[in-house]
Amino acid sequence: MSSAKKLETWPIIRRMIRDYLMKYRVQFGWAILFMAISAALTAAFALMIEPIIDDVLTKGRLEYVWMIGLGVFVLFVLRGVTTYAHTVIMNFAGQRVIGDIQRDLFSHFISLDLKFFHDHPSGQLISRIVNDVSVMRNTAADGMTGLGKSLLTLIFLVGVMFHQDVVLASAIFVIFPLAVVFVMWIGRRLRKMSGRIQDHMASLSDMLSQIFLGVRVVKAYGREGYEINRATQAIDRVRDMVIKSVRIGNLSTPFNEVLVGTVVCGVLVYGGYQVAAGETTAGQLLSFITAFSLAYEPIRKLARMNNSIQVGLGACDRVFGLLDIPPDISDLPDAKAVTFKKPDIVFSRVTFQYHSDEKKALNDVSFTLKGGEMTALVGRSGSGKTTIMNLIPRFFDPVSGSILIDGQDVRHIQIESLRQNMALVSQDITIFDDTVWANIGYGLNGATQDDIIKAAIAAEADEFIRALPQGYDTRLGEEGLKLSGGQKQRISIARAILRDAPILLLDEATSALDNEAERAIQKTLSELQKGRTTLVIAHRLSTVQDADHILVLEEGRVAEQGRHHQLLDQNGIYARIYGAGLSE
Repeated sequence: MSSAKKLETWPIIRRMIRDYLMKYRVQFGWAILFMAISAALTAAFALMIEPIIDDVLTKGRLEYVWMIGLGVFVLFVLRGVTTYAHTVIMNFAGQRVIGDIQRDLFSHFISLDLKFFHDHPSGQLISRIVNDVSVMRNTAADGMTGLGKSLLTLIFLVGVMFHQDVVLASAIFVIFPLAVVFVMWIGRRLRKMSGRIQDHMASLSDMLSQIFLGVRVVKAYGREGYEINRATQAIDRVRDMVIKSVRIGNLSTPFNEVLVGTVVCGVLVYGGYQVAAGETTAGQLLSFITAFSLAYEPIRKLARMNNSIQVGLGACDRVFGLLDIPPDISDLPDAKAVTFKKPDIVFSRVTFQYHSDEKKALNDVSFTLKGGEMTALVGRSGSGKTTIMNLIPRFFDPVSGSILIDGQDVRHIQIESLRQNMALVSQDITIFDDTVWANIGYGLNGATQDDIIKAAIAAEADEFIRALPQGYDTRLGEEGLKLSGGQKQRISIARAILRDAPILLLDEATSALDNEAERAIQKTLSELQKGRTTLVIAHRLSTVQDADHILVLEEGRVAEQGRHHQLLDQNGIYARIYGAGLSE
């Protein structure tokens, strides 16, 4: 995930406040109010110690015992209620913030172009949405709920300490900067480690995703032991990093205990001499010690929360870095919506090169797909067929040259509008873990059940669908694991039929079908192609012999073009492919 840029701490915090926290400022305001009340009540308890000791117990004024006891009881009840209120409100707002970030991250990913997904494995992207945002959620729960309460409580208690004894309080605050420096050092270490842990988690997530998707091959080749060893090594790396982070994060505990022990020892010795000399009262000293003891817990919490916040900032760094990646393919300011009927598609001197490949996938390619006709792309693997197919819906943009549909450059057409005019059936079939209704209906927003059934019938899929356990209500499992390859292909074709688009892109659309099924579906596709501008990639030339035009690609160029019989007469590349047995 190296393409995500690193951000500094304060810009991250400012951005978090500006983009996410401000919309919940009312809830945060109420939470802070209840925090302040709860913190003030804690300080009030420390202040009450002085009159309890000096005015009631020391002087024996027992008639006030019940009144003071009742006051302490009411104080603790109010503190419990306000603590509950600010915890619930802050958690509500914090979880909303994290949900917003998770939604924005997914929305941004899904809006990016294919190059982004080629550069970032899906497992790592899932890890960013789930693991990184989960770290942020934990930080929000601990930090946003506890930080304000601990900080306000500490401020009020420090006020009590200075009220009771300025000298003692000042001495303590000369020592505590040492703890602050140490905690900051730990925080910096943890933030760096957070990045490495999440990177290892992302790699583990990606590895597991690939293994589970390829489990059939793993079992077929008896590689279970190999994959277990690989996964174990990745799990061990994550484990070791987490153990190291816990070891570093908890260094503050013994340091703070030594520091607090030193302070308490000093307070008791100094305070004891002050009481003996009559410079202060036992109630004032005990009130000071109570305030300091109560302040110790928020100090510990602040130290732990600093660790949690630094880890969360590391996650924010990665999340915001990814949110800042701009799409390579986007609408131009003058892009407009279009509707086509039988559009011509013209490639004019198009050159394209994948970033990771030194070789040009397409090199100065020019041709025309005539409106309402079927054009077939033929050529060996790597000749540029799929690249041409990907350029038409603007999955990528050419390095040079232009692509015109009905005379309009695709870069000046709104992407959503452009793709609404197209239906794609790919050899890489995507079946969602949802019902048959949803999988076919994916092709057209708002499609009715009758529309879906008609599309399934046209795709020769209705019969096997009705034979499924719940018919059209059957969930098809991840990647359609409950279906055969041919059945998945028919679902994909039904999806394209339902879309009823003027441009039809068929990338090995019948590759998963047997000969009998292919002949049946080919008739359906022939009907579907009528009146549409159709581009077909096929590995069996028998499926494209009736094409209106055939383009033969070689090394990213159009080497031959014409109809089937014309190309055979040329006795060139097409004739050799045909004669090699790929016509069946």
